[in-house]
Amino acid sequence: MTKRWLTGVAAAALTVAGAFAAQAADLPTRKEAPAPVFIPPPFTWTGFYIGVNAGGVWSTGSAHNTIFANGLPVASTTGNPFLISGFWPNGDLKNDQAGFIGGGQAGYNYQWGAWVFGVETDFDGTSLSRSRNFIGPGFANPIFGPTFGSNDFLTGNGKISLDWLGSTRGRIGFVATPDNRLMFYGTGGVAYGGGSAHLNVFDNANGWFWSSGNQNESRVGWTIGGGVEYALTNNIIIGAEYLYYNLGSKTFNVVPNIAASNFFGAAVFSSTKLDFEGSVARARISYKF
Repeated sequence: MTKRWLTGVAAAALTVAGAFAAQAADLPTRKEAPAPVFIPPPFTWTGFYIGVNAGGVWSTGSAHNTIFANGLPVASTTGNPFLISGFWPNGDLKNDQAGFIGGGQAGYNYQWGAWVFGVETDFDGTSLSRSRNFIGPGFANPIFGPTFGSNDFLTGNGKISLDWLGSTRGRIGFVATPDNRLMFYGTGGVAYGGGSAHLNVFDNANGWFWSSGNQNESRVGWTIGGGVEYALTNNIIIGAEYLYYNLGSKTFNVVPNIAASNFFGAAVFSSTKLDFEGSVARARISYKF
């Protein structure tokens, strides 16, 4: 009798345990959900930036210099030098027509789809400078022929420099990669620059001397170009850029030589027309805020 009672108690206990186990299986688990995966937003060019640049600058400008006596040209010299002034087609060049340029830039971009619109200003110092010494071909005085001024020639020296160059430009770019980090752009706007020049001319036979003095000049013109930029990070942007600048032209007259003017009975002076233009190629790095 006791055996049957124990068997019944054991069966009842197993039944109750199974019911509790089934209910426990239906309870929610305490295991934590996996952490969400962070997907960073795509890069955008929109924002302010500031940076530095460095590269080379060279000139394609020209100059024409003529010495006048009583309205009649005594000697004319033409050259193809660089930015601010140049004097003769040959002679001893002490410096090349290229120099170093470096400075900074700042601007703002706004990205709209694959297009980027912006405005930028930059200001650079340059080492562009050229000196030239000249010994001209022999000539006879056109009025007196061999009697006076026969076998005469002109010597001269001049120096020209571009001390600084800046611009304020609009930019239009196009994003070339799915991650938005590579951009090609065109640019154009206002350019401004300044430098100095001087020219001295000496007449060998007569001892006449002309001097322009030191000519300091600041000018405003235009510039156009293009470039490429790549965003290494969301803040660091590297790039390369080419600009052509044109600051117009100017004609200035060297102070008349008194002795020559007295001899000819009219002012004898040198007139020089200068073209202000050239090119810039530079690397750049910017920090985008």
